[in-house]
Amino acid sequence: MKYTLKVLRKAPGEEKQYWQDFEYESESENDTVASALLKIGEVKWECSCLQKKCGACAMVIDNIPRLACDTKLSDCKSETITVQPLRKFPVISDLVVDRSILYRNLETMKTWLSQDADFGDANPDKYRELAYQGSECIQCGCCLEVCPNFYPGGSFFGMASVPLTMRLLSETDRKLYMDNAKLYRKHIYSGCGKSLACKDICPRKIDTEKLLVNLNALAVWKRKKK
Repeated sequence: MKYTLKVLRKAPGEEKQYWQDFEYESESENDTVASALLKIGEVKWECSCLQKKCGACAMVIDNIPRLACDTKLSDCKSETITVQPLRKFPVISDLVVDRSILYRNLETMKTWLSQDADFGDANPDKYRELAYQGSECIQCGCCLEVCPNFYPGGSFFGMASVPLTMRLLSETDRKLYMDNAKLYRKHIYSGCGKSLACKDICPRKIDTEKLLVNLNALAVWKRKKK
């Protein structure tokens, strides 16, 4: 099967982007966009595991944010496939974008524990399971690409900061718990329009709606008893 990859490119240091077509002849129905990009060789893009575990190869394929390693050519709508860099982040070169804002936001949210986790009497088994699900997040940025309220540098951090926040609300120290809840209310709760555009786009199939509902309950509507 022959495919045409229509790639939006940009040279390092240049502002102008341009489209370029690349022909690719697939030899297997399991060939992915990543397979094609590796064979083409000319286009700059990021990859690491190629097993849907690192999030490095996130890009916009046929106007949908996806992982290149998880997008089969045979599943695309036509033989001409558009490939663009994520549009919410500064483009460095071709399909490579600067996603450092994701990690700066996690630093702001202080997504690390100062001591052992403990959800107290707030149904610990339930929240431990949610925290485990949240740890599946690979920080690919696909959820932010479709979020109508997120933009880099804004006070709303988007769904990418939500999964790791779940464990913060397990702090045993009351003051730290309250500080974490305050950060959540400021950077997540107050900016989320509940459009749930992120719900079906996550390549790891994280139930973002479930996480939001429970985090809202834990950080906004309820107070953990001590």
